[in-house]
Amino acid sequence: MKKLVLIAILFVLAGTILAVGFNFGWNAYYSAWRVLLGPARRSLRSVEFERTEGRRQRGQYLAEGILACFRCHSDRDWSEPGGPVPNEKKGAGHVFNKEDIPGLVAPNITPDLETGAGKWTDDMLARAIREGIGHDGRVLHPQMWYRAFERLSDEDVTSVVVYLRSIPAIRNPLPQTRMSFKQKFRFSTMPKPIMEPRPSQMFATPKERGEFLEFVGDCAGCHTDWYHEGSAVNGRLFAGGNLIDSPTGERMFSPNITPDPSGISYYDENLFLTVMRTGKVGARPLHGVMPWVFYQNLSDEDLKAIFAWLRAQEPVKHVVDNTEPPTYCKRCRQKHGGGERNN
Repeated sequence: MKKLVLIAILFVLAGTILAVGFNFGWNAYYSAWRVLLGPARRSLRSVEFERTEGRRQRGQYLAEGILACFRCHSDRDWSEPGGPVPNEKKGAGHVFNKEDIPGLVAPNITPDLETGAGKWTDDMLARAIREGIGHDGRVLHPQMWYRAFERLSDEDVTSVVVYLRSIPAIRNPLPQTRMSFKQKFRFSTMPKPIMEPRPSQMFATPKERGEFLEFVGDCAGCHTDWYHEGSAVNGRLFAGGNLIDSPTGERMFSPNITPDPSGISYYDENLFLTVMRTGKVGARPLHGVMPWVFYQNLSDEDLKAIFAWLRAQEPVKHVVDNTEPPTYCKRCRQKHGGGERNN
């Protein structure tokens, strides 16, 4: 009888998935299977990364710089410019209460054995960072930037893991991220297992290096309007207009950072470095939702490379100025500062 019930349940599930596929297409069909079976994932390897000082330093440079790991995995001090991470909070996790991402929790990734990542294997951490699979095999929320981090070489992700193992263990029990069925349906198809070795990158020009750094930093993720199909700037890289809810309660729009006069055409290399180092454009401070407090840790060489990549982008007209009152913008069909100047 138990076998018959199980067979009946499997038939019902299979029929439901087939119905989804017939009515909503192959993508929905595949998503339904992934919700049922779990995300595509590779088997964990039994490896322990060699701890060297060189790897620890490289991992620190990446984690506290372009990857900005503690931007999400820590509570931050928003009474200070840029919202820096207090040392006693570094890596201890964060619950996204004010950022309009209900149910999202960035876990404790310190080596604490009870509440952190102390019992996770090295490959569990590496797989989570680049492939979006949690230590327990579940899909991670894409707010974890694994789709950007997937370009990291094997040596880079190894270095990040070695560094994370070296930071102080902090006891900080947190709940697990809660995702709705709709979110699971969308996110379960995103992870792509990395099955082949990823060698260290070689770059022929600073622009090529900047492209890599921009991608793993996901600059376009914030500085592009992805959500308003049919608008003049939808999907136009770095043209701004992406609505962002800050941890301090403000709602702001990402600015245009293309080389258009409405963007940052007036920037030169030195100004770009100054902005990233100080978090100020002249006398105007940047909000800490722009993670300059992490990017200031990048070398001059890497910052110049990012600027070279941004300077090579297509200019797009789109005035976005969060210091002005919101007005309707005909280009992105939203209300933001400077919107009336976009005719």
